[in-house]
Amino acid sequence: MVELFNSGVYLINGKDIIIDDADASAKLSQRGIKTDKEQARKGTISCGILASHNKSGDEKKLELKFDSLTSHDITYVGIIQTARASGMEKFPVPYVLTNCHNSLCAVGGTINQDDHVFALSAAKKYGGIYVPPHLAVIHSFNREMMAGCGKMILGSDSHTRYGALGTMAVGEGGGELAKQLVERTYDMPAPPVIGVYLEGELAKGAGPQDAALAIIGATFKNGFVKNKVMEFTGPGIKTLSVDFRNGIDVMTTETSCWSSIWETDDSVKNYLKERGRSGDYKELKPAGAAYYDGFIKVDLSKIEPCIALPFHPSNVYTIKELQKNAKDIFAKTEEENKSSGLNLNLGLKIKDGGVWAQQAIIAGCSGGIFENIMAAADILKGADIGNSNFTMSVYPESQPTYLELVKNGAVETFMKSGVLVREAFCGPCFGAGDTPANNELSIRHVTRNFMNREGSRPNDGQIASVALMDARSIAATALNGGKITSAADISVKYNKHSFSFDRGIYEKRVYNGTGKPQPQSQLVFGPNIKDWPKMPALPENLLLKVVSFITDPVTTTDELIPSGETSSYRSNPIKLAEFTLSRKDPCYVKRAKEVQEMSAECNVVNEEFKKIIEKIKNIEGCSGISANDIGIASAIFARKPGDGSAREQAASCQRVLGAGANFALEYATKRYRSNLINWGILPFLITDESAFGLNSFIFFPDIKKAVQEKTEKIKGFVLGETTKEIEAALGELTGAERQILIDGCLINYYAK
Repeated sequence: MVELFNSGVYLINGKDIIIDDADASAKLSQRGIKTDKEQARKGTISCGILASHNKSGDEKKLELKFDSLTSHDITYVGIIQTARASGMEKFPVPYVLTNCHNSLCAVGGTINQDDHVFALSAAKKYGGIYVPPHLAVIHSFNREMMAGCGKMILGSDSHTRYGALGTMAVGEGGGELAKQLVERTYDMPAPPVIGVYLEGELAKGAGPQDAALAIIGATFKNGFVKNKVMEFTGPGIKTLSVDFRNGIDVMTTETSCWSSIWETDDSVKNYLKERGRSGDYKELKPAGAAYYDGFIKVDLSKIEPCIALPFHPSNVYTIKELQKNAKDIFAKTEEENKSSGLNLNLGLKIKDGGVWAQQAIIAGCSGGIFENIMAAADILKGADIGNSNFTMSVYPESQPTYLELVKNGAVETFMKSGVLVREAFCGPCFGAGDTPANNELSIRHVTRNFMNREGSRPNDGQIASVALMDARSIAATALNGGKITSAADISVKYNKHSFSFDRGIYEKRVYNGTGKPQPQSQLVFGPNIKDWPKMPALPENLLLKVVSFITDPVTTTDELIPSGETSSYRSNPIKLAEFTLSRKDPCYVKRAKEVQEMSAECNVVNEEFKKIIEKIKNIEGCSGISANDIGIASAIFARKPGDGSAREQAASCQRVLGAGANFALEYATKRYRSNLINWGILPFLITDESAFGLNSFIFFPDIKKAVQEKTEKIKGFVLGETTKEIEAALGELTGAERQILIDGCLINYYAK
């Protein structure tokens, strides 16, 4: 079904696979192909797109300028505030501001709508694109109106993925968008490219989510594509509609890859033509000889309907496996989550010869796609989902899609079967709205099923669970009143449904000021929109106190700063910071503030600090260091932090509370590490987590010098009853990133 090739691979004429081994040169020669590895690397689609956007002149060290940017209403205020403070006068490229995350939240009175008003005023002042609430989810609008073959788009949402339309799109923290807004570059080493070769054709009942989950299950835990580009090729692509391709592509984020790109063909050409954008099409395909750093072969015909159990899209089983062995699979899932302090009761879902869910949702940029919804409507035609505690909701991805569902009768089909049809909204994917009751199971065709993504609060004894499934199997389950059912096990005729895109829906409501800034126009600030507080520069010597010590295998951004009820405060850095780690370590904020107070006090007055100073003076070479020579900050340790969302607040909230560093064995994503750097937080890597613990003080003499001089192994000292030496590393940093850390944050860097 999914086969991984750990070695490099040559792809010849888009079909022949030659493994990069001792016989590779001979095999290439037999085909009359004269190339070497470096030349063949340039034959990938990815290499061509990256080269055309690279401003460095060095193909190994990229400095990228993007064609357009995109943000939603959880992130755009902070980004614009950062860019304003950094000297921005206008948006230099098209910048799409959508309103699909905080459009239904009522927390905090008027503050959500205040953010929307701010965004419209910013679009007018700086020349941007404003998409009003309920009109489209962020990625659907960008697919419909912004993506094009050979383009690159940067978005402040982790699921910024438009590869199926020939666009290399990247989800990043807000700091990286702010850099683009002040006409700087996105800097990184050239990423490895992994070929994804699709062959065969999906069987009836299998959908794009099933293919995506199969790929995620094979690649996430082993890090096979982490921070790499996934390049989709092969004859199987032509068997997939563009909707199916988009549905698979948006889920590549959950593999932990950096970006994605696909071959393009007439299907993509027609998709763009239908949306009035024929000029954005061009054929993309690998050269006759293309070299990939790794390879994934996917036989679509062998993919079965799947389910991803809590709490990650990689926790994948076929529905057939679950039906056959639910007791053991649920017990395994429950045991895996005990280390996080969770007592799941998935076994309660087994009864009457099946596994039962209480809620079903099809929504957003992965589920709310036209063909997914129409397949669900075909299954539920004339059905009745019942009036017990099982519920189902459908959220179309955009108003143009919704209009087609009204015109072709799908909305009527859903309403008559007992299914609610809602507006375009991302809430079911990040935990705002649609929260099941305690101990209930929700099956969803959305992008993510992390802990808390459905809105429950395990720390308060409330826990619900989300399992990911394809829209087809969700509808099959609804047909059986909530008994989990594979779409392969029902008899249904899937009809071919035409789609006519009405561009006028956007033309009537979307404000497009691209290239037409109005400098005299005023920004409109609601009372909750606050400026970033001042951040200190990196001191010569740094004393850190570890105020949270997390030993979970992975720490998600939802745990670093919760989604859901906190969303309304994302324009208020001070207030939002109060929620930092609230669901993982409720004492973190109190401990971090205590360190802030220690830093703010006259150092000689604080008794604890006096004792620490005496220990520091006993370190060789540090006898002359005084209290005034030391900066004090808090730090956290987590084994692998940052999986999931791109939201910069996972880092900025720590910084607002006085954080100076993270310690980690590794970082789950580039985007979280970038967020730390852009907020002046040292992204330390260590190898021995037993060297210190909660409440440990760690002193780094000459830390500023170490950052400046690119010291690979930075010496620190754990100040306990005895003082012991540790080593930490910062990993690869560009010159600009080093200066950002020294200056204290991105805003300070640009202010200088």
